[in-house]
Amino acid sequence: MLWTIIIIILVLWLLGLIADIGGGLINLLLIVALVVFIFQMLNMRKGKS
Repeated sequence: MLWTIIIIILVLWLLGLIADIGGGLINLLLIVALVVFIFQMLNMRKGKS
């Protein structure tokens, strides 16, 4: 589920760069997705060790 959201946000971000639509909002969503992804990866590492 997380990977699907990240891929969708990346696609929207790339479309925003190409078409210059909603640049600020899409960049904000991309940053939020990146932070969530980092926390998810850190939690996976803590759980395995």
